[in-house]
Amino acid sequence: MRRLILVAHTSLDGFVAGMNGELDGFEASEENLQFVCTLTEDADTALFGRVTYELLNGYWPTAANIPHATVGQVAYSNWYNNARKIVISGKIMDDNLANTIIIRKDILNEIAKLKEQEGKNILIFGSPTIFQLVQPDLIDSYWIFINPAIFGKGISLFAPTANNIKLKLMASKEFRNGEIALHYQRIN
Repeated sequence: MRRLILVAHTSLDGFVAGMNGELDGFEASEENLQFVCTLTEDADTALFGRVTYELLNGYWPTAANIPHATVGQVAYSNWYNNARKIVISGKIMDDNLANTIIIRKDILNEIAKLKEQEGKNILIFGSPTIFQLVQPDLIDSYWIFINPAIFGKGISLFAPTANNIKLKLMASKEFRNGEIALHYQRIN
């Protein structure tokens, strides 16, 4: 069975974006990008909401070709282009996108089916709507990147849940920009 892994950046106070979806408080770094590329080595599928997909798809397919592209940009761009992309969207999107599947209904069941297929890990990137939609028991592990910023208000990482999900800290990583990555695994 494939593992579903959530990869999310959050402010210290638990917000993945500002009130209007802005990401101004997150400082991207090459060190962080290269670390994320180590996560993609064991994954062949990315799961996104429509907005995150459109944001990433507007940059990553050609990022390896930009002048002076970094090692991380080249590696992530190459992975992105080869990965199967699953987009959760109720809005009209082109169904003929290369290597991309659109899920419009029965989302939780469709994600459960994806996990049962042969393949490597499935990574959920960005997409706060997806974080809040996916039932926590479908997610096998979490990579939470805590940024040295306090938003005060914004879009929360998690929606309120009636379930108490037990997690075990598996690893942590500190970056030079003050960001800390925490890897938690769900305890069955």
